[in-house]
Amino acid sequence: MITLKNVTLRRGAKVLLDAASVTLNPGEKIGLVGRNGAGKSSLFALFNGNLHEDAGEYYIPPQWRMGQVAQDMPETGQNATDFVVEGDSVLLAAQQEVAAAEDTEDYDRMAHAYMALQDAGAHDAPARAQALILGLGFKTTELSNPVNSFSGGWRMRLQLARALMCPSELLLLDEPTNHLDLDALVWLEAWLKRYEGTLIVISHDREFLDAVTNVTLHIDAAKLVRYGGNYSKFEDMRAEQMELQQNAFAKQQDKIAHLQKFIARFKAKASKAKQAQSRVKALDRMEKIAPLLSEADFTFEFKEPANLPNPMLSMTGVSFGYPPPDGAPAGTPPSVIVRNVSRSVLAGQRIGILGANGQGKSTVVKTIARELKAIGGEITEGKGLNIGYFAQQELDVLRPLDTPLEHMIRLVKDLSAAGKIAGQATREQDLRSFLGTFNFGGDMVKQAVGSMSGGEKARLVLCMIVWQRPNLLLLDEPTNHLDLATREALSMALNEFEGTVMLVSHDRALLRAVCDEFWMVSRGGVAPFDGDLDDYQRHLLDEARRQREAIKEAASSAAKAQRKALAAAPVQPKTKSAPQGSLKRQLDEIEARMAVLNLEGAALEGHLSNSPPLAEIAELGRRLKAVNDELQSLEEQWLTLSEALTV
Repeated sequence: MITLKNVTLRRGAKVLLDAASVTLNPGEKIGLVGRNGAGKSSLFALFNGNLHEDAGEYYIPPQWRMGQVAQDMPETGQNATDFVVEGDSVLLAAQQEVAAAEDTEDYDRMAHAYMALQDAGAHDAPARAQALILGLGFKTTELSNPVNSFSGGWRMRLQLARALMCPSELLLLDEPTNHLDLDALVWLEAWLKRYEGTLIVISHDREFLDAVTNVTLHIDAAKLVRYGGNYSKFEDMRAEQMELQQNAFAKQQDKIAHLQKFIARFKAKASKAKQAQSRVKALDRMEKIAPLLSEADFTFEFKEPANLPNPMLSMTGVSFGYPPPDGAPAGTPPSVIVRNVSRSVLAGQRIGILGANGQGKSTVVKTIARELKAIGGEITEGKGLNIGYFAQQELDVLRPLDTPLEHMIRLVKDLSAAGKIAGQATREQDLRSFLGTFNFGGDMVKQAVGSMSGGEKARLVLCMIVWQRPNLLLLDEPTNHLDLATREALSMALNEFEGTVMLVSHDRALLRAVCDEFWMVSRGGVAPFDGDLDDYQRHLLDEARRQREAIKEAASSAAKAQRKALAAAPVQPKTKSAPQGSLKRQLDEIEARMAVLNLEGAALEGHLSNSPPLAEIAELGRRLKAVNDELQSLEEQWLTLSEALTV
C-alpha cells in the first residue's frame, strides 16, 4: 500500500501539503481532485519520485512497477506499433538480454534469455500494442505510419497507449482524456475497469471519474481528505458538509429566484418552451453543484441575443469536406467526408453531435461556422444569424504575444468594420470591466496570452464569444482545458442561453445537461440518433468488443500458423554454432513481423467488409495489397532460413 504520514510538500515557498496523511490500498482506483494549483500534479511528482517530501513519512512498495504517460512530444520515425510495443519495459529488457546473450555465444544464457522473452509475451506484443492503438481511435491503415507523421494530439494518444502497454502495479494518469473523443474515451474506461493494479487519475471529467474510480482523494486546504466512492459520491458527501454551513447556498439564492421567475413566466409559452425547460434543468442541478461552484474562479452568462431567426439555417443536399491541397494538379477533386445532408437548425434547439473519430463531426461544424465552404449543396442562413464558434484549435489561434485587452480591442475593430456591433460598449474601460467578469483583472489584462494556462486561454475565448452576443453557439470540444468548476459554470450558462446550441464534446456530463437531441455523423451522412447517451455508449462498447475479437482471432490464427511451421521443422541439436544462433534470431524476427502483418490484414479485411466511406476504400485496398505483398516476400525468406537451419 501507499502511505503518507504527516507529509509536508512544498513547491518553492508555497506549502501544498501540510502534515497530510492518507493510506491508499492495492487495487484501488483513486480519483485525485482539487482546485487548480492545489497540488495535484505535485503529488503525482511525489508518487513517481520526481519530488521528495519536505517533512513526514512517505512509503510506496519498492517492488511496484509504475506506468505513466510521458509528457514529452515524441519525435521519431519509428512506426506506431513498434513505438507502443517499446512501452512494455519487461519485454524491452528481455529483448536486450537476448541480444546481449547472442553476442557472448553463451548458449545457456541464450536459452534462459529466449525463455524470458517468451514469458514476457513477445509472441503477441504487436497484437496487444495494436489493440491499444486502435482502441484509442487510430485507423488500421495507420498502424505502420511513422510516429512523427501524426499531429501533436495523436502523438500524445500514442504516449498513452505506450503507458498502458507497460506492465505495472501502479498507474498514474494525469488528464488522460484531454486528447480523446467520446469513442476513445469509452474504450479507455472499459480498459481501466479491467486494470488489476492501483490507479491514480487526475481528471476534470466527472463521468469518467464516476466510471473508473472507487475512491476520491481531495486536496483541500493543504490536507488530503479520503472519501470512499466515486466523484458523485464525493460530491454528495461534500455537499452535505457544506450545507451545514449554508454559506455555499446563500450566494445562489438570487440566481434560483431568477430562474424560477423565468420558468413561471414562460413555461406555457410555446416560443419559449425550450428555454424554460433548460432553466428547469439548471434549477434541478443548482443545489447539487453549489459546493463546486463555490470554489469556481468565476461564473458567467450569455447575454440575450439581439434576435432569434427561425430557422437559424437550412441545409439542402450539402456535402462537407476539404478542397484540394495547394499545389495539387488541376482537376484534383475535393475530399468529401459527409454528403447529401438536408436538415434545418431551429431557434432554441440543443443539439449534441455524436460520431466516431474521423467521421466528420468537426468538418460539419467548421462548415456551418463558415470556416470551410460546402463542397456541394446549399446552406441558407436566417436573417441576423450571429455565430459564436469555439473550435478545438481555438487556443492555438490566439496571438501568444498579445494581451487579453489587445484581443478584445482587435475583436471590436474587426466587428465594427464588418458592421456587426450590436450595441455593446466598446470603450477600453468597458472592455477592461468585461474582462474582469471573466477573472481577467488587474495586471492580467496586460499579460501575454502565451504565458497563460490552457484554462485561462479557454476562458478568454469564452469571454470573446459572450461579448459578441451570438444566437447560435457552435462548440467543438470546449471543455478540454477547463477544470470541473468551470465546466459546471459553462453548463449553467448554456442552460440559460436563449439561442441555439450545437455541441461536440467528450464530456458526457455537459452533453446530458445541455442537449435535448443528438445527431449522428456516421458512414458519410448525418441522421438523428434514436437514443440517449447511454445507448450511444453501449453502441461504442459493442463496436470495441467486435474489434477486439477480430484482433484476437487474427493473432490466434497467426500463432497457430507459426506453431505448425515450427513443428514441421527438424529438431535442432542442442549445441548451435554462432551462425545458426544468428539465423534463429532472424527467423524469430520474421515470424514476429508476419504475425503483425496477418493481424493487420485481418483488420483491414474486417474494415472493408463494414462498408466504409468511399474515400477510405481505395486507401484500405492499397494498404491490404502492400500487406499481402510483404507477407509473400517474408514467407519466402522464412522458408530459405528454415532450410539453412537444417543444414
